[in-house]
Amino acid sequence: MEQAVADMQGDLVKVRQSYAEITATQRRLMKQKEQAEELAEDWKKRAQLALEKGNEELAREALSRRQQQVDSADSTQSQISSQKENIDNLYVSMQELESRILEAKSKKDEMVARARTAQSTQKVNDMLTGVTGKTSMDAFSRMEEKVDMLEAAAEVSSEMGSTPLLKGSSRGVEDEFKLLEAGSAVDDELEKMKNLLAPSSGPKGPKEVDDELEQMKKDAGL
Repeated sequence: MEQAVADMQGDLVKVRQSYAEITATQRRLMKQKEQAEELAEDWKKRAQLALEKGNEELAREALSRRQQQVDSADSTQSQISSQKENIDNLYVSMQELESRILEAKSKKDEMVARARTAQSTQKVNDMLTGVTGKTSMDAFSRMEEKVDMLEAAAEVSSEMGSTPLLKGSSRGVEDEFKLLEAGSAVDDELEKMKNLLAPSSGPKGPKEVDDELEQMKKDAGL
């Protein structure tokens, strides 16, 4: 686009130069025509003066010179008329070229502005777009939802910690079963020790006593 505008501006400079040169030539021809017409008028007056003085030969010469100037003026007028059409066409072309340059500049400025706007929009979108393709605003929304859930869970936990357990609740039942299981284990151990200490049907030998002692140590965790 920049090069196209530069080329048209270069063409416009050339057209203006040509227009200036042709216009200058046209003005010079018009001045020559005016001079020829003035000389023709002067020779006409001289011819009249010569006739008044009775010098017909001199009057004839004056009229001959007048005709030369008239012919020169007519020839110059033909050149002026011929160049006038060229000047008019060149002027129209120059105006059209100027209009095209202005239009091209306007389009160029518009395209530059659109390109800058597109680049700015793309940068903003890139900043808002995450790696997964979702916008950062979506990520913030998901984070906010998680925070809300954590806050709600913390609030429920706090309420449960400050409220006494009701009888028959799931936590109370578990605690009661643990107490029962612990008591049952103690009772079983006590019963086992009673059985070991109770007299058997016959006297025990040293080996049996040693075995029972080892068993008691194991049961006691020694």
